[in-house]
Amino acid sequence: MKKERNILLDEAFGSVSDPRRRAVLMLGAVGLAGVALKPGPAAAEKVRSQAHIVVVGAGAGGLAAASRLSSLLDGAKITLIDARKRHLYQPGFTLVGAGVKQKEYVISETAEYIPAGVEWLETRVAEIDPDGNKVVTETGQSIAYDFLVVAAGLQLEYSLIEGMDESLIGKEGIGSIYHSPEGAQATWQAMSAFADKGGRGIFLRPATEMKCAGAPLKYTFLTDDHLVRRGNRGKAEIVYNANNKVLFSVPIVSEKVRMLFRERGIRVNYERVLQSIDPGRRIATFRTPDGTEEQDYDFIHVIPPMRAPDAVRNSQLTWRQGAWADEGWMEVDKGTLRHARYPNVFGVGDIAGVPKGKTAASVKWQVPVAVEHLVADIAGKTSDALYEGYTSCPLITRLGRAMLVEFDYENNLVPSFPGVIAPLEELWVSWVMKTMALKPTYISMLRGRA
Repeated sequence: MKKERNILLDEAFGSVSDPRRRAVLMLGAVGLAGVALKPGPAAAEKVRSQAHIVVVGAGAGGLAAASRLSSLLDGAKITLIDARKRHLYQPGFTLVGAGVKQKEYVISETAEYIPAGVEWLETRVAEIDPDGNKVVTETGQSIAYDFLVVAAGLQLEYSLIEGMDESLIGKEGIGSIYHSPEGAQATWQAMSAFADKGGRGIFLRPATEMKCAGAPLKYTFLTDDHLVRRGNRGKAEIVYNANNKVLFSVPIVSEKVRMLFRERGIRVNYERVLQSIDPGRRIATFRTPDGTEEQDYDFIHVIPPMRAPDAVRNSQLTWRQGAWADEGWMEVDKGTLRHARYPNVFGVGDIAGVPKGKTAASVKWQVPVAVEHLVADIAGKTSDALYEGYTSCPLITRLGRAMLVEFDYENNLVPSFPGVIAPLEELWVSWVMKTMALKPTYISMLRGRA
């Protein structure tokens, strides 16, 4: 595996003596130094308060929020609630599933990122009562709060696909990078076996809202490239099943992906939603506008429907109508992340019911806005901080190449490096950012410094 990664580096950036590769390494060093030297919220004057702030969830959003709050407040009690001891760098799951990284790359310990002075309760929230300003844990403990930050993430609902079981991942030609680090590694083994022989590969995305909506496309591209590299592309058929009439929510990006799929011989079916799977017969059944359709496969990448966790879905915090209500997402203002009916409650990350934003990059922009409004409330002030829907998708199109697609609520492309990185070009520097530069930035975000 190490040899394969070195080959990929050489293909993407040239040899160690190649000026392109030296430039990338210099760019990375400068970028990481900038992250390390950039002053965080601790540089601001702290606001004194005895408020009790409860943060639900210790994923990217919860840890980033707890860190920033700890840096900005003096005397406040901050309680972080989550039972997970492992912290997972989920943007890296695609790389594990592609054989580029080992599963250990995405695993660390939650305790590493909890600031001093923040109380961590290693349990789950079972109930949220915004009318009573309290949460109830699985152990029955009732915890009152003055402010609540909900960063509970989402649930993967494999059980909503008839015949699908999580234990099948890595077996019977079934993969699913979303499941876990172990699931991503098992998916790589199944996909690699498929790339060695060829056959029929089926790819898809669910009809629900989902985290990192570009990942289904990335994994389709990566599988295609592995087949090409092993000389078996001519022995394989690749089919991508879109859940609606487009490939990506941003029209110009959707068209670019359509063109790339056509160039690479990837067939597209529109308005196909996975309904059931028969592992023994290797047949997947999709719901279509005209009924159902069976598709046989040698390899299938299953992405399950996704919904809000039960504690949120069963609370008064959800949208009251529409798809966001059905799936249980929080009804927050899309600009401030403040709850529409409970002003002392904020929702950040995957749980937020906003038009865009279920990515780690979105969390990086959402958390400072939500925290600024919360701290302003404590200080008796107002804030004009606004989240405009920034979302980033380093869309991998082959090993060693990616498009750095960044956009907002209005589907405008909002590149961070205009004139340097063209968002719709397959570039080696975008691959470097995905595989090397983003994780240090992510870690900095968890510590409240990005």
